[in-house]
Amino acid sequence: MTLTRILSAVFLLGALGLGFMLYRSVDDVMQEEKRIAATEARIIEKLQMLRDAQIAYIATKGEYAGNWDELREFIEDGLIWIVQRKETTRLLEYGKEETTVSFDTLGSVQVIDSLFNERRYPNFNLETLHIVPGSGGLAFEFFSDKIERSQREIGVFEIRDPAPINPKRRANNNEKALRVGSRTDSSTSGNWE
Repeated sequence: MTLTRILSAVFLLGALGLGFMLYRSVDDVMQEEKRIAATEARIIEKLQMLRDAQIAYIATKGEYAGNWDELREFIEDGLIWIVQRKETTRLLEYGKEETTVSFDTLGSVQVIDSLFNERRYPNFNLETLHIVPGSGGLAFEFFSDKIERSQREIGVFEIRDPAPINPKRRANNNEKALRVGSRTDSSTSGNWE
């Protein structure tokens, strides 16, 4: 073999090695992005469940749950009342209408059976609902308070991921961490929506 053939073989092997390393690095990045997306989807699902529980909590108790223990107890033992609303309208002599609204309580249903039934969430586990998926056991941060808007107090809540796995969400002291609700507004939206 001549020196040219030996160098060609070495360069070919080097090029194949570099091509494989490039493929592996791109594949690793894509696999990591898929893992982050799958984990964030699980986090969003839990945040949606926690939001549903907070909405039921405020409808029943008049304020948001300030911590996981309060919310957990409500999910386990709380009731959602089934209320029927009826409106009757009658025409008065001078052409105006009078509407009467009446409410009738038909019964109640357990919060856990109503919001987290097996049909809706087949793998629901109350014991791990407050744990952030992919965090190694870290719990969501809970916040609730009352703020003043237009001379009245309204309840606010926020539930957020304290340590995002997505590097883009960790910027500026976890400013873009996945969360539902708001500390400064009466919103129940998530920042992914």
